[in-house]
Formats: sequence, C-alpha cells, structure tokens
Amino acid sequence: MLKLAGVRVLEDRDAAGLQDLLAADPVANCFVAARIAAAGLAPWRLGAEVWGYGGSALEGACYSGANLVPVARHPGPALRAFAERARRQGRRCSSVVGPAELVRPLWEMLRPFWGRAREVRPRQPLLAIAEEPLVAADAGVTRVLPHQLDTLLPASIAMFTEEVGVSPVGNDGGTAYRQRVRDLIDEGRAFARIENGEVLFKAEIGAATADACQIQGVWVHPRYRGRGLGAPGTAAVVRTALREIAPVVSLYVNDYNHPARAVYARCGFRQVGTFATVLF
Repeated sequence: MLKLAGVRVLEDRDAAGLQDLLAADPVANCFVAARIAAAGLAPWRLGAEVWGYGGSALEGACYSGANLVPVARHPGPALRAFAERARRQGRRCSSVVGPAELVRPLWEMLRPFWGRAREVRPRQPLLAIAEEPLVAADAGVTRVLPHQLDTLLPASIAMFTEEVGVSPVGNDGGTAYRQRVRDLIDEGRAFARIENGEVLFKAEIGAATADACQIQGVWVHPRYRGRGLGAPGTAAVVRTALREIAPVVSLYVNDYNHPARAVYARCGFRQVGTFATVLF
C-alpha cells in the first residue's frame, strides 16, 4: 500500500476509526459519511480513495474522488500530508470542498502546483434545521416520479450550469449526469413542483446518513422567481426530510446569494459553520 508523508489509503477495516472522526461533526461531514455508508472504503466500490492520517484514532481523512473533501479535527499536520499526496498525484478532482478552515489552507498549499482555479468561493454559510420549518410547506412540491425524469432533467442541467458555471453535460453527452438524476429519483430524494410539464421549483437530498442529510440543487425557474416559491418549496423538502430521512437537514449557500439566504432564514435554517469551495 502506498504511504506518503504519514498518509495511507483507508480500507474497510479502518471504518470504525473513520466513523469516530466523522461523528465529531455529522452535519459538516455528511457527504463523506454518506458515501462511506453506501459503498464502504474499498476504492473499487467507492469510486474514490479515502486517505487517512494517524493511527487507529485518525487525526484526519480526505475523500479523493470527483471532489477532494478534507476532514480533520484541527488544521495542521494532516492537511500538510494530504496536500503533499494531492500535489504528487496531480489534480484529478473538479473541486475542493468542505469546512472553510480546512479547504482554505489546503488550497493555499496546492495552488502553487495545481495552478489557477476557475473560481474560489471562500465563505459559504453551512446552515441546518432540526425543527418544522417556520413557513408553510408548498403542497405542490412532491417527490419526482421515474416517468418524470425527462421533465426534471433540463431543470437540473440549468441549475447546475447556473450554480457551478459549467454544464454537467460532458463528453458522454450527459449520460453520467442523467444517471445521477435518475438515481436521486429512484431513491426518493428528488422533489419538484411541476405544472403543465414544466418544473417551477426543484431540490434534492444529495447526501443522507442516519444523523443528517444535505439539500442540494435548490432552483426556481427564472420566469417564476420573486413569486414566493422558494421558501414554501424548500419547507416542503425540509418537512419530508425531517420526517422520513434524518433528524437534521443542512445545506450550504454562497455568502453573496442574498435572496437564497433570505429564503433559508425564513424557513428557520441557522448557520452552524462555514464551507469553502474551489472550482476547476
């Protein structure tokens, strides 16, 4: 097994130690915890590696796949070790994302070697809610059904392009992204208000564990923005998630997106941390 600067690729036998590390902040670590819960730690199943730093009591971990996601109790030696491994490996991810106190110093160490990022979002409030939303839920927002995939997909592509700045339709003609949207529908984690074959509002539960889940892809059709769909739509997703998926619902939002932040505040979300994202 390749070891570099104290880093090793974790295996299924390391699961208990990793779970202890992730449990320190189940909201911030929801994405990594959900991926491990679904696929384990074997890279061939996970489609990614999880790097560990430390002994059986891990001091840090880093998910290395399409996203590079650091997890650590404190910034320091673990981050330096992950940066060195990532530097030698070369950039394979499309983003670095996670708690700002980890992502920002990790990126500072990687930037001289990886080159200019397409965009850096240094402050993204991490919000959470564990109680019924403060606004009434939109009864028209329901789970998307399998036969509605082709209705939802254009809205999902539009949301992704608007939010990330690039289209998710890659060299495969969008096959992989279509499958991702289909998977969310099949798992009962895609929600939308659809009228006359058109998506007015949509959102998904992108990651979920027994402790927390994370909303992603909140989007209102441009023609219907400013008509009060965002807060009731989000409330509908939160309400279902709290009742059926996890006791805490979270999301993170760009600090400059004041309309979205106002929607989440009206719903009852409170800030519990800060994320940062580096996009390539």
